[in-house]
Amino acid sequence: MAREQLAVLNALDAAKTQWYHFTAIVIAGMGFFTDAYDLFCISLVTKLLGRIYYHVDGAPKPGTLPPNVAAAVNGVALVGTLVGQLFFGWLGDKMGRKKVYGLTLILMVVSSIASGLSFGSSAKGVIATLCFFRFWLGFGIGGDYPLSATIMSEYANKKTRGAFIAAVFAMQGFGILGGGIVGLIVSAAFDHAYKAPAYSVDAAASTVPQADYVWRIILMFGAIPAALTYYWRMKMPETARFTALVAKKAKQAAADMSKVLNMDLEAEEDKVIKISTDRKNSFGLFSREFLKRHGLHLLGTTTTWFLLDIAFYSQNLFQKDIFTAIGWIPKAASMNAIHEVYKIARAQTLIALCSTVPGYWFTVALIDIMGRFAIQLMGFFFMTVFMFALAIPYHHWTLEPNRIGFVIMYSLTFFFANFGPNATTFVVPAEIFPARLRSTCHGISAASGKAGAIIGAFGFLYAAQSTDPAKTDAGYPPGIGVRYSLIMLGVINFFGMLFTLLVPESKGKSLEELTGENGDENDEKQIQMDPSRTVPI
Repeated sequence: MAREQLAVLNALDAAKTQWYHFTAIVIAGMGFFTDAYDLFCISLVTKLLGRIYYHVDGAPKPGTLPPNVAAAVNGVALVGTLVGQLFFGWLGDKMGRKKVYGLTLILMVVSSIASGLSFGSSAKGVIATLCFFRFWLGFGIGGDYPLSATIMSEYANKKTRGAFIAAVFAMQGFGILGGGIVGLIVSAAFDHAYKAPAYSVDAAASTVPQADYVWRIILMFGAIPAALTYYWRMKMPETARFTALVAKKAKQAAADMSKVLNMDLEAEEDKVIKISTDRKNSFGLFSREFLKRHGLHLLGTTTTWFLLDIAFYSQNLFQKDIFTAIGWIPKAASMNAIHEVYKIARAQTLIALCSTVPGYWFTVALIDIMGRFAIQLMGFFFMTVFMFALAIPYHHWTLEPNRIGFVIMYSLTFFFANFGPNATTFVVPAEIFPARLRSTCHGISAASGKAGAIIGAFGFLYAAQSTDPAKTDAGYPPGIGVRYSLIMLGVINFFGMLFTLLVPESKGKSLEELTGENGDENDEKQIQMDPSRTVPI
């Protein structure tokens, strides 16, 4: 087959793993550390917010956030993330990856700090301020998804590209772990400094005034890692694939990558013009040609990410409720407000340390050996199995002698989410779409995932309520209970396994070979038909 691959892109594909790869992983990865910290740290403090701002004198249980408030606090950042993924994904293909990259960080830093501040001291003022700034925090986080994935895929060599993109995403695990550790440290320090009785002993005294600082410090801490990487993001050159294939600046691409790779590269203006004027390299996102070449691919990446995030965010944001339901976290009335934060943070930290973080790094180690398709299919399969194993004999797991077994099984669902679709749904959209649409298509896929996350965040909140009206949280209607909620998540994971059949394998091929941007018109057909790269559909 005829090849018109640019020398600068060949050099990137063939480059040995070197320092600039690790620099790119750290720069992009710290953004993802911050993303995960900011998105998931809210689950540490929602119960505390309920105690502080929704306390009812004489109530047998501590105050809790009303259903609409809890839904807003948990979900507003996800809504912002969805909008940011679509907007910054599109902007990254129009203006360039680097130009937009710094803007997302600035948004994250400012919004993290502002989330811990509030206008007034009333419940309405505090919650309204928190939700407003968490929306914009999510908006900035949303931009990090398509931009980080695209930048890493366009910098990486083809042999270890999957591991590099997965390593960026694996920083999400450290972000979740970091949130738990910060929550532990802050709550332990305040609990030690300001002694308070349990709610059942003295309801009013169980929430000390200083507890209001705990949630603010935990939320504002997310600004630090984002601020530390801003300078290095601005120092990164634009990716050669955007500069050459989209902006059509061959000299600039060669000059930038000559510095990065420490070698002399020729500026191939003629080849850039030839590739960019080729009819098959000019179709748009809403064209019939895109639908023919990449329609099923986009359907595969959007549906699998959507289904995954319903389960993944339900598990993450509401693991405290599940652990309370089985008795692993004590009843709220038996603790003071700050000690409850400590118990929730400890549970999140243990789950992250034992299953979430290892799962990500198993993917990093094996993705370029096993392939994206096999890991995603395997992950969905085991998530389905463990969900049903928890749900069907649910009463068995609620008995005190079996609670540790429940936590182990629950941890395994996190492990296979991360050694599975949570990583691969991020990697694949950054590889299989053309350079001029890569960031946009990744943003669409990621936004589909966040739509699933919103359904998970809002839906699980109501669904997991007890079927007995006397046992529901204040203000909530009866739900289907934790058992049937887990069965629903198992069914969702099963459908994720089926839709994975639409996702092509991208292991070991150059980005241009995958998209057909530099070969003859049969390139795409071969990619579709080659069983080593995709499952026939």
